[in-house]
Amino acid sequence: MSNLSQLLQSGEFVVTAEINPPNGVDMTDTISRAEVLSGLVDAVNLTDHPGSHMSVSPLALAPLIRERGLEPILQVTCRDRNRIAIQGDLLAASVLGVENVLCLTGDPLVAGEHSHTKTVFDLDSIRLLEAVASLSKGTDMGGNRLRGAPGFYLGAAVNPFASELADEIIRMEEKIEGGAQFFQSQAVFSTAELAEFMARVKSFGAPVIAGIILLKSGEMARNMNRNLPGVHVPDDLIAEMDSAGDKPQAGVEIAARIIREARDICDGVHIMAIGWERYIPQVLELSGLPERRKVV
Repeated sequence: MSNLSQLLQSGEFVVTAEINPPNGVDMTDTISRAEVLSGLVDAVNLTDHPGSHMSVSPLALAPLIRERGLEPILQVTCRDRNRIAIQGDLLAASVLGVENVLCLTGDPLVAGEHSHTKTVFDLDSIRLLEAVASLSKGTDMGGNRLRGAPGFYLGAAVNPFASELADEIIRMEEKIEGGAQFFQSQAVFSTAELAEFMARVKSFGAPVIAGIILLKSGEMARNMNRNLPGVHVPDDLIAEMDSAGDKPQAGVEIAARIIREARDICDGVHIMAIGWERYIPQVLELSGLPERRKVV
């Protein structure tokens, strides 16, 4: 049983972060950014070609961060592989000691530099959850018994700020039926809306970890509003970033403020620092969470 699953099942407020693998074989900077998180977070997402940008497979990074006392959450997307390749990668992940898997659809290819690549989407995110759940029970998607079954703690994505929220909640229920045991949310900038969402899904019994993006500038916030469906950075936060003389400090303070407000609403926070992992210790200090961290 993974450390993340034990913490969430015990009602502990968890903190996760994420690391993007590099687009080459030099892992020096990536490992340095991961080492900043050791002892501060409960688990670390390893992204799967985020934004459709080609990078090292997160499978290669999983054992490297485990060696540094961090528990991986392997992101798996439906975009690039068929069901045979996905199942093979999942079995490989288990062999490498991965216990947490986050099942995602995947960003559209037009967002990356390989826009002429063919998408696969042999599975959607719900079928992917069902496939991983089946592997954990000892059977592949072809109905064949496995020689040893993996044990995965399954996560999925949810958007508390979807324009069609009723449809999003129905899909959340379908993901739970498919095998999802916890959720990571789209980036949160309005805890009032998050609270309304959590009140509607509390009866589902699945922990929700709220996404927190560390803002770097007002322009970054405006770009997210234009290009990331389901993300809305309020005008007052954009103005706060625009007027700040110290942009990193302003981003840290906003993230810490949202975390403080979210502590009584959801089951944890997932910090997306996007290269600014060095500021996560300060975010946690200002949010009042360091004393609750557990070394994996």
